[in-house]
Amino acid sequence: MGILYGMVARGQVVLAEFSATQTNASTVARQILEKMSQGKNDSNSSFSHDRYIFHVKRTDGLTVLCMADDASGRRIPFAFLEEIHQKFVKTYGRAIQSASGYAMNEEFSRVMSQQMEHFSTDPNADRLNRLKGEMSQVRSVMIDNIEKVLERGDRLELLVEKASTMQGNSLRFKKQSRRYKNAMWWSYCKITVTLILLLSLIIAYILFAFVF
Repeated sequence: MGILYGMVARGQVVLAEFSATQTNASTVARQILEKMSQGKNDSNSSFSHDRYIFHVKRTDGLTVLCMADDASGRRIPFAFLEEIHQKFVKTYGRAIQSASGYAMNEEFSRVMSQQMEHFSTDPNADRLNRLKGEMSQVRSVMIDNIEKVLERGDRLELLVEKASTMQGNSLRFKKQSRRYKNAMWWSYCKITVTLILLLSLIIAYILFAFVF
């Protein structure tokens, strides 16, 4: 079901709201506003009511609230609240401080409706979570590769030490060890360059995804 109700308020003065279904969300939202009116600090909060969760974002005296089903989690509802807050402040600016109840409802309720639909159904609304997952996978691969390189380096040092003890001043073995060491060093350099290039491509992909 996703996000089903949204509200924007200054203190306990409701400036705009929209409900996608018939529930008592508006009544519960006002009870939450009254409960939170005693505090003045910016905060993010969540309250459970029956099978729904009310998520609340307070910033600079403006409260943005939504009701969503439990399956929506917290990240997507709060991303919705952040988007609504930015759009509301950008649209109305200083008028927010003196506006009367429901002064912005006729216009902004349509914006909330559109954003509810977007964050509830559009896969792109979950883009941040997907990018984080991809970054986590790449980071795991990088750490695994680096650990393997370090393990090979430890084994090489042990091999050289034992061989030096057993063979003493054997010139042939020293030359072989040196070549092997150089080969491993070049291998390490190649892996390091590959990882740097991979990380650069990922950063470029993330920047491209956020821009477009």
